[in-house]
Amino acid sequence: MARYHGPVGKVSRRLGIGITEKGQRILNKRPFPPGQHGPSARRRQVSDYGLQLLEKQKAKYIYGVLERQFRRTFEQASRRSGVTGEYLLSLLERRLDNVVYRLGLATTRAQARQLVAHGHIMVDGRKTNIPSYTVKIGQTISIRPESRRRTYFKNLVDSGELNKYRAPEWLRLDAPEMTGTIVSLPRREDAEAGINEQLIVEFYSR
Repeated sequence: MARYHGPVGKVSRRLGIGITEKGQRILNKRPFPPGQHGPSARRRQVSDYGLQLLEKQKAKYIYGVLERQFRRTFEQASRRSGVTGEYLLSLLERRLDNVVYRLGLATTRAQARQLVAHGHIMVDGRKTNIPSYTVKIGQTISIRPESRRRTYFKNLVDSGELNKYRAPEWLRLDAPEMTGTIVSLPRREDAEAGINEQLIVEFYSR
């Protein structure tokens, strides 16, 4: 499936939120919309629909999900009892590529997605190359034995960076073994703080 491969800085400045760490650094340096009139442009008043659309776009770009898949994820969340917006973020957080990123096995979600797609990641001992796979409580994420010999993963352990990394509370990381276990569902505060999930719910509920 296609992914956005354009300039993250331009999108971050347009949305007003860093969709990656690089996007945030660029936004910090140039906190105004892209384009020649960006620095002097006056912010137009945005309609309710515009605000809702903006929040949806933020979530899509941050988690690296395209429109059709994002809508399916929302529909899945809406069928559950409870707060739809919070469960939507829970589903996005439990995507396999995001879990690999949250475990510190990749520095960006895009890199995590590539590791999954290239077959380096296992779930409960089985190779899983679907980035959108939803990980469940009790499941264990690990690196394929053949992949552990690769320079990237050897450096990850030898450098000690993984030992210093603190995974979120809903994940348990075994740094020397490069494995992680889902111990609970992610809470709202575990997801991205810059997203107003209620506006996303309103967007799809029009």
